[in-house]
Amino acid sequence: MQPAPFTETHWTSPDGLRLYTRVYESEAAGAATVLCLHGLTRNSRDFEDLAPHLQHRHRVVVPDLRGRGLSARDTNPQNYQPAIYVQDILALMDVVAAAQVTVIGTSLGGLLAMMLGAGHRARIAGIVLNDIGPEADPAGIERIKGYAGRLPAPKDWSDAIAQTRTMFADAWPNLSEQRWSTIGRRGFREDTSGAIRVDADPMIGEMLRAAPAATANLWPFWNALRGIPMLAIRGERSDILSAATFARMKAENPDLAQLEVSQRGHVPLLDEPECIAAIDAFLARAR
Repeated sequence: MQPAPFTETHWTSPDGLRLYTRVYESEAAGAATVLCLHGLTRNSRDFEDLAPHLQHRHRVVVPDLRGRGLSARDTNPQNYQPAIYVQDILALMDVVAAAQVTVIGTSLGGLLAMMLGAGHRARIAGIVLNDIGPEADPAGIERIKGYAGRLPAPKDWSDAIAQTRTMFADAWPNLSEQRWSTIGRRGFREDTSGAIRVDADPMIGEMLRAAPAATANLWPFWNALRGIPMLAIRGERSDILSAATFARMKAENPDLAQLEVSQRGHVPLLDEPECIAAIDAFLARAR
């Protein structure tokens, strides 16, 4: 039997913002919940391939963080910061009745997963980090600062897809034309006038650029996560998660499972066969 389609839920954050999540219910008895968290200017649609696959054995919750996708834009851009996102996620877990989750976090989503594990350990059964760790390469941060919230409005969908390809050609060098089209469409949305816009508040990029130039040192968080089952995935071409940081993560946490994905930069798309196999194996062990 085919897995049930996802349901869409709008709910209210602790500070009154209307937020959105998808819930992929599972037919498996006693299915554990997997929470998928997207990257800085991305949205829940990035998990449209992975979530239905996981749904066979797990209940999958995939939110749009505030300011992205179908979640409301915040009138106070100072709220676009990790501590607020963590508050939102904890509230969401209560809304969907998930006492404990395994988090799959891409980029920013992985940072939030580490914060949840360090600060709310009892609620985290496991963590999958997609191309992120306790230390980010400044070169990659500067690249993201260069485009986040600054993309011109595309003239049409072909232009939107071309913009996506320009930004991520180095990270995904071997995608088909159809795959570029699918990924490009996930990052944009038509507004009420029919104009195509990036599907994230431009102020998210402004808040990133306003942050201190030095990258945060999250190694204390990393040490606090020992004992939580974890899988770390790195794109071999990544300019965010360096090979040196990836190696140190394993040295400081020998129980960490790791996967390096060839022909991928920041970030692996999590549709790669090796990623799916590694995530499936990890979730089977973490239950």
